[in-house]
Amino acid sequence: MEAKINYQRKLEELVKTFKNKPTLLLHSCCGPCSTQVIDFLKDYFEITIFYYNPNIEPLEEYLHRKNEQIRFIEEYKEAKVNFLDCDYDHPSFYEIAKNLEHEKEGGARCNKCFYLRMKKTASKAKELGINYFGTTLTVSPHKNSEIINKTGEHISKELNIPYIYGDFKKNDGYKKSIEFSKIYNLYRQDYCGCLYGRE
Repeated sequence: MEAKINYQRKLEELVKTFKNKPTLLLHSCCGPCSTQVIDFLKDYFEITIFYYNPNIEPLEEYLHRKNEQIRFIEEYKEAKVNFLDCDYDHPSFYEIAKNLEHEKEGGARCNKCFYLRMKKTASKAKELGINYFGTTLTVSPHKNSEIINKTGEHISKELNIPYIYGDFKKNDGYKKSIEFSKIYNLYRQDYCGCLYGRE
């Protein structure tokens, strides 16, 4: 039986090797999930949040979550965090979700959605000359960290850009994200993003 990989430890080992802060394009699914991840990574990276979430619907929900993300990084005073917005690219999500509409939450549709968002992040990081790419997705206890990290590893090899592993729910990460959300009075949604999952 294959030993379970501790992805958070892999990240901790990586940052010990840094002499200077590299740049990081960090895909964020929402403001609340980004809070603890930013707080952890701020000492090791120059962070730019990349808000690419074509899965979120309806549009009003997407805009509400995006504005909460922007508000958090503007109000967060522990480090300067940049923000890079994307167009609302909803057709891309529908394309990858085709024939997977009735998959259960956490199944094949979600895995394709992870890949879509993370690949866009990696492509943009490479285009801009940013050193690393990563995602906040693993802070959620509802997301499979192994699948997300293996997806990041695959994209890293595919596009030849380093990926930061992580399992940000570890060490009470998810609990800390809830505490941050209370402090900053952030809107916490009750579904991941797509209407298939909400149903």
